[in-house]
Parts: sequence; C-alpha cells; structure tokens
Amino acid sequence: MTPVQRPNGRSDASARRQPGPFRRAVEAPVVNVAVFALLLNYPWEFLQVPLFRGMPEAPHWDAIKVCTRATLGDAVIAVVAFWGVAAVTGARWILCPSAGQIAGFIAIGVAITLVLEWLATGPLGRWAYAEAMPVLPLLGVGLTPVLQWVLLPPLVAWFVRRQLT
Repeated sequence: MTPVQRPNGRSDASARRQPGPFRRAVEAPVVNVAVFALLLNYPWEFLQVPLFRGMPEAPHWDAIKVCTRATLGDAVIAVVAFWGVAAVTGARWILCPSAGQIAGFIAIGVAITLVLEWLATGPLGRWAYAEAMPVLPLLGVGLTPVLQWVLLPPLVAWFVRRQLT
C-alpha cells in the first residue's frame, strides 16, 4: 500500500512519526503528572476546609482562591517529586513504576509538605489549623496534609500510567 501524499509533501506515515508540539506535551509524563495532581488535589483541598482556622467562615470566592493556590502548589510539589525520582531513574519511570520509585515519589512529597506546613503554621504564620485538625506529635504538622502526600501520589502514578500506556 502506498502512503497518501499530503499537500505539505509529507506522507501519512511520516506525519504520524513526527507528532506536533501539542501531542508531545500531552504525551509527556511530567505534563500528565501535573494534570492528574491538579485533578486529585483540588477536591482534597476543599475537603480540608473545615480543618483550617477561618476557612469555613471565609467568603466563598476567597476560599476558592485559597484552595486553588494550594492546589497549584500541590501540582508543583508533584512535579518536583516526579523529577526527584526521574533524576535517579529517568523520566519514563512512571510508565512502569517500581515500589521503590513510588516510595520515593511519596517521600519527596511528604518531605516538602512537612517543611512547608511547619513554616506556614509556625515562623511564617500563613495559616493555622482549626481544633478539628489532628496534628502529628513532635512535628506540629497537620495529619491531613501529610496523608494527602501518602495517598494521592500512588493514584497520580496510576492515572499517568493508564493514560500513557
């Protein structure tokens, strides 16, 4: 069978071999990590609202902006954690991740979260926990932000793998 010539001089076969920039971005593991991190962390942030002082009483739009900013930060943490593992194993690790790679993905996210939560609730005073927030002893950091980074990264990895393989 002879490939069909297109007006630009390329055949159908060569057009398939060279994906455009949008397709390359959509198929990039790190882009998928960011997208699925956004999709999974956004509802988590809204579910945590009652656990942060002042959030349940905040004007609706203000609370949405806070949750959106937090979710964007979560996506950045996920990308940093992805690249942390990729630095050791290569960027395609997420297509067939080992238990150790998932553990590394989780550990980097948890470590970043512990530092950020400690800074934000302590020296920087960016936010405070409500009485309902369970706090980890010794660390003084809320349990749900840490659980977020234990539970969601394996789901992010699972969705990325399903999307790209």
